[in-house]
Amino acid sequence: MTDPAATTRASRRARAGRTVTAVLEARHSGWTTPLLLWLASRIVSTVLLGSVYWLATANGWHFASYRRDPSFATFSGSWDASFYRTIAEHGYPRDLPTDGDGHVLPNPWAFLPLFPGVVRVLMALTGSSFWVAGLVVATLCGAGACVVLFRLVLAVADARRARWATAFFAFGATGFLLQVAYAESMFLVLLFGALLALVRRRYWLVAVLGVLAAAARPGVLALAVALAVHLVVREVAARRAGGGRPGGEPFRWRDRGAVVAAGLVVAAAGLAWPVVASAVTGRPDAYLETELSWWVGFVGRQHFAPLTPWFLMAGTWLGPAGIVLVVLVLAGAAWLSCRRGVRALGPDVLGFTVAYVAYLVAVFLPQQSLPRLLMPVAPLLAADTFTATRRRATGWLVVGVCLQAVAVVLLWFLGFP
Repeated sequence: MTDPAATTRASRRARAGRTVTAVLEARHSGWTTPLLLWLASRIVSTVLLGSVYWLATANGWHFASYRRDPSFATFSGSWDASFYRTIAEHGYPRDLPTDGDGHVLPNPWAFLPLFPGVVRVLMALTGSSFWVAGLVVATLCGAGACVVLFRLVLAVADARRARWATAFFAFGATGFLLQVAYAESMFLVLLFGALLALVRRRYWLVAVLGVLAAAARPGVLALAVALAVHLVVREVAARRAGGGRPGGEPFRWRDRGAVVAAGLVVAAAGLAWPVVASAVTGRPDAYLETELSWWVGFVGRQHFAPLTPWFLMAGTWLGPAGIVLVVLVLAGAAWLSCRRGVRALGPDVLGFTVAYVAYLVAVFLPQQSLPRLLMPVAPLLAADTFTATRRRATGWLVVGVCLQAVAVVLLWFLGFP
């Protein structure tokens, strides 16, 4: 016989599921869906962060980042956030700090000015500390990043994939970074906005948001490459239109000029910070040497050569096996980019993500910051590899939440993200 209680519980769960689905598929789901996902993810991340903070404080455990004034706000502004605080309160140094041998030491020039500038304005308006203002700015930008990511995927796929991609992004292993005093969430909302503008062919807006993103964090050069890919794709489509072939579309010279101008502006913005650092400090290599100062603890002092950092890091720590591992990882990334579900997201998203990964391989020394730096490729989370079925998508979501818990523990006690 059927258990009435079990039937009632199943009916309630079904009604709850329909209610959630109805809310997420509401008419204004372009706002409500991502904001609800963001809110739920902030509850999860705050519980994880708060639990670690409470346990560590209650038991006198040492954090990876020292704080003179221990509180949950300063806990949420750990690691390199101290450099953003220095910039917000004192600006950038005119003289680079060096050790006894004249080598440049880690300093604020590795961090761009937009995030600490906005935080400084909020500090002045409210009288709050950097830690509180930084947390507020980062959290609001995190909400914006979820909204714009949802709309970006919605523009190239469908609402179901947009929901899952946003959920993976907000609940995933690095989801806690959407509410800590780092520039990540600010960079992401601007970058996703620029990509959305590119998909919608609002090239002047791509340029504006690209310039702002370039002032938040490095990596915007990949957007310039995406504009170049967009130009080629539209040119090919225009030639098809001229030949009367299917898939062709007109491409006005005014639009060609706008794409080229936006690409040049974004590229110039992406290359500007080393020039600024050089002009202020009087050292042509100020920015490069500052970045290399973070490499010392991993691979010793090195001269920079493009496309070598990943092999250098892997070879230093794992020997020949590390080189093989890097080759396999890059081969896996190439395989993923060729998958039909990834290609279905369109040339603008694919062009950017491939260019961004190539940028990381070319200039970045891979270490514990790599997951954080991979957050801009979040649109790829809409691919069938992750969203083909509800069971698969749910599995990936659970994995992401579990990895976030692991990341919070490891990064706060062993290293820096």
